[in-house]
Amino acid sequence: MYEVEIKVPADLDATRERLREAGAERVDARRQRDTYYDAPHREFAETDEALRIRREVPLSDGEATDEEAATVTYKGPLLDDASKTRAEHETGIDDGEALDAVLSGLGFEPAATVEKRREFWSYDGFTVTLDAVAGLDEYVEIERTVGAETEVDAAREAAVAALDRLGLDAAEQVRTSYLGLLLAAADD
Repeated sequence: MYEVEIKVPADLDATRERLREAGAERVDARRQRDTYYDAPHREFAETDEALRIRREVPLSDGEATDEEAATVTYKGPLLDDASKTRAEHETGIDDGEALDAVLSGLGFEPAATVEKRREFWSYDGFTVTLDAVAGLDEYVEIERTVGAETEVDAAREAAVAALDRLGLDAAEQVRTSYLGLLLAAADD
């Protein structure tokens, strides 16, 4: 499984309006808290990998509900220079705190936490995500999952075209993760 993703800085209000005008469907809104881990056996920053536990709650009328879900995700290294395409493996978990204890017992250390409010839209076969990230600017991600590496180029080209139709420029792409952006901002 490959996640083909392009992330660009954008004004979320203007993008939301263009999505509405294009007939896109708002699917969901969530508040997410992602805890990223350092591995005891290699440097994920050097290998461009990521391991995280995501805790999220649905937003109703902009307010968080009581319902929390958790997932664990491993993201492999980036596969190309033209997007944020990478192998990704994710599964739901019953208890994020218990998994945190398991990872800590194995020597994985929490590296940082990223908090964001996200809106998910369905547009032209893609998920378009409007992200307001605590401590950072606003971003739009467009993504599609494909089953084979041979499908990556076509999905990336279609994502670039969809961004263009929304008035966004794929040439402004940010390939650094939110975690990397936050860590870089902390170093400044």
